Amino acid sequence: MGIADIGRFAGLLKTYGIDRAVLSGGVRRRPDWREIRPTFKTLRQLPNIIRALSRGGDDALLRAAMGIIEAEGCRVIGAHEIAPDLLMRLGAIGRHAPLAEDLRDIARAAEAARKLGELDIGQGAVSVGGRVVALEGVEGTDRMLERVASLRAEGRISQRRKGVLVKLCKPQQDMRADLPTIGPSTVETALKAGLAGVAVEAGRALVLEEAALIAAADAAGLFICGIDPLQPTLGLDTTI
Repeated sequence: MGIADIGRFAGLLKTYGIDRAVLSGGVRRRPDWREIRPTFKTLRQLPNIIRALSRGGDDALLRAAMGIIEAEGCRVIGAHEIAPDLLMRLGAIGRHAPLAEDLRDIARAAEAARKLGELDIGQGAVSVGGRVVALEGVEGTDRMLERVASLRAEGRISQRRKGVLVKLCKPQQDMRADLPTIGPSTVETALKAGLAGVAVEAGRALVLEEAALIAAADAAGLFICGIDPLQPTLGLDTTI
């Protein structure tokens, strides 16, 4: 059911007595504003919805969606509030840790990801040899990494230097929706892109299937670490 079908959604909340909701995943399809069928309770939210659809990024759209849900009397709570163990912790997990060169890439990509988030465009950036080579747009992380793999195959990115993916929460992001997320599939796409590892924001990113993620990263020789975006290399021990 699409978020534009507000009447049907409101009916489900009432039928099943739902008073709390957890959002999972990000925005896969942006409805046209003409598809929206507001209820009496959500009429006040209509201008916000139209603005989010016409000019806002995913964060703005998700905020509008949460406004719709809460206008119907259902409180939105974050996934991390009911499953706090999913949150990434500070430092490296698994057997591998970033090298000194990787730390430079982490700092560079974190700076780019933070600026990208301020514009409500995406959450991720890739740095190779201290050079930002890819920024995440509406295509998502996996597609961005596929692009990095293609650029590397074409010789547009160094074959010798590996590079790092960094994913951060947008500075203005509501933590109840679309937190940066990694899982075993992230390791697979990062490996295909030739990267040395992945860094995500500690305390504000979700780790799915952690045991499988660590096993895949260890087998692939990749590092996975949680960082503070303001001090992205703090507390990361390097290996020689």
